[in-house]
Amino acid sequence: MKHPRFSALYAKSKSCVFVAIARLLVVASLVPLVAPSIPAEPLAKGIQDNSFFIEEAYNQPPGVVQHILNVPINFINGSREITPSFTQEWPVFSQTHQFSYTIPYAFTEDDNGMEDMRLNYRLQALTEDEHTPAFAPRFSLVLPTGDPDKGLGVGGVGYETNLPFSKIVSDRWTLHFNAGMSVFPNVRNHDLTNYNLGASAIFAVSRDLNLMLETVAGWNEDIAEGVLSPEATTNRSTTALISPGARYAFNLPNDAQLVVGLGLPIGLTSDSPDWGLFFYCSFEHPFVR
Repeated sequence: MKHPRFSALYAKSKSCVFVAIARLLVVASLVPLVAPSIPAEPLAKGIQDNSFFIEEAYNQPPGVVQHILNVPINFINGSREITPSFTQEWPVFSQTHQFSYTIPYAFTEDDNGMEDMRLNYRLQALTEDEHTPAFAPRFSLVLPTGDPDKGLGVGGVGYETNLPFSKIVSDRWTLHFNAGMSVFPNVRNHDLTNYNLGASAIFAVSRDLNLMLETVAGWNEDIAEGVLSPEATTNRSTTALISPGARYAFNLPNDAQLVVGLGLPIGLTSDSPDWGLFFYCSFEHPFVR
């Protein structure tokens, strides 16, 4: 038989426990009513700014640099052409401004060598929100580093602009649109003008795996091959391709991300490559803390 004093203490402690549990249950039931709801980040944000043919309108975040290697392999009338390029994208103090450069190289059936290099500036004019697309116009200076006699360059300084728009339209879907042009003044007494359009739809199977469908078209002018006179004539061509593809992200320690991808471009006009393979690799990481 319990001592009366211990029985009273036991009953009192038991009562206190029940009161504490009841208070916890009341507080837990009220938390969802007073706590702000935090929407989950859409799966479409898992991989961004890693397209193959289309330019996405997302500048680099502050303190994060991106290294990009593209390796297109095109098959044209039974011949093969490999044109790898390396790009580095750097934020300039903030995400508003971005500088990048692109170094292209070409392996053709006839000659190998560097093509025309590009120096790029991009402004994050619009930041994406629920109703507004991202918009990041780019201006590029094209340097005549390629040999025009080998078909690896235009033969003069050029100026290029592109207007990329990007918008997440649902948890898994993102749409992109590009429109741009380039001008090469006074190339062998001709002003060469090129135009381009492009669009893509990207579906996030998961946060780290995307399926892609890209399409691009270009209306181009160049100097006719084999013409040596100063009054050389120009050629006009229309290229278009559609490219299904996929990309996968490996999220690494220290906020680094490795993205690899594969595209299968198919030419749609007689001036386009018949078909090809597109290998993509990107590595981005912080360079300051």
